[in-house]
Amino acid sequence: VDEEFKKASDMGFKTCQLLCWNKLFMTDESSEKVKNAAKKHHITITAFWCGWQMPAVWDFYSGPITLGIVPKSYRFARVEMLLNGSDFAKKIGVQDLVTHVGFIPENPNDSDYYEVLSSIKYIAEYCKKNEQYFLFETGQETPITLLRVIQDSGMDNLGINLDPANLLLYGKGNPVDSISVFGKYIRGVHAKDGEYPTNGKYLGEEKPIGKGRVDFPLLIAELKKAGYDGALTIENEIGGNEQDKNILESKKFLEKLI
Repeated sequence: VDEEFKKASDMGFKTCQLLCWNKLFMTDESSEKVKNAAKKHHITITAFWCGWQMPAVWDFYSGPITLGIVPKSYRFARVEMLLNGSDFAKKIGVQDLVTHVGFIPENPNDSDYYEVLSSIKYIAEYCKKNEQYFLFETGQETPITLLRVIQDSGMDNLGINLDPANLLLYGKGNPVDSISVFGKYIRGVHAKDGEYPTNGKYLGEEKPIGKGRVDFPLLIAELKKAGYDGALTIENEIGGNEQDKNILESKKFLEKLI
C-alpha cells in the first residue's frame, strides 16, 4: 500500500481513488495502512471504488449476466460486499463509494428494473447512515437510464462517477452530451479515452488520453459549466510497459486543458 501511494506522489499526483475487489482486505489493519500511507505521501483519497465477487466478463453477451448487482444469482452477495465497502470507506474517511452496478434495464416497466432499483436504494440508505454518497460508474447504462434511476430512487445521496471512455466503449452515448443529462449528479470523473465498439460482442478499445474519441477540451469545459470542481482521476487499463509513460503523458495533456 505504501509503495503505491509513494508512486502516485512521485508521479506528481495529490489525489487518487482507492480500488478493492477483495473483502478480505477491508479490515481495520488495512484501513490503518491506507490512512498512514495517504498522510505520509500527502495524497487525498477522493473515492473508494468497491468491486465485488467474480465472475465478471466485460463484453455484451456475458456482461449482462455477470456484472454488478443486476444478475439475480449474484445480487445478494454483491450488495453485502458493497455494504462492507461502505463501512471500509468510512474507516478511511472517504465519502464517496463507487462501483459498476451493471446493465440496468432501460425499460422502466421491466420487473428487473424495480428489483435492481430496490437494491440500489437499500445500498444508498446504508451509505446515508455512514454519511456517504453511492456513485454509479458510467458505461453499462445509457445516461438517461442513470438519471431515471436516481430520480426514481427518491434518494439524495446517489451520484455519478463519469467515465467518458466507458460511455464510448459500451456504445451508450457521447460523454460530452451526457453532462447535459446528468451533470449535476457528477461527483467524480475518470480521465480515460477510447473508441466506440465495432463488433456486436466486444467493447470498444481503450486508447491513451488524447488519442481516442473523447473530446477532452470540450468535456472539461462542460464539466466546469456544470459546476464540477473535483478531481480528474486518470484511469489507464491498457497495461504493459508503456502504462507509466501513458499516465504521465495524460497528466501533462490534462494540465494544459485545466
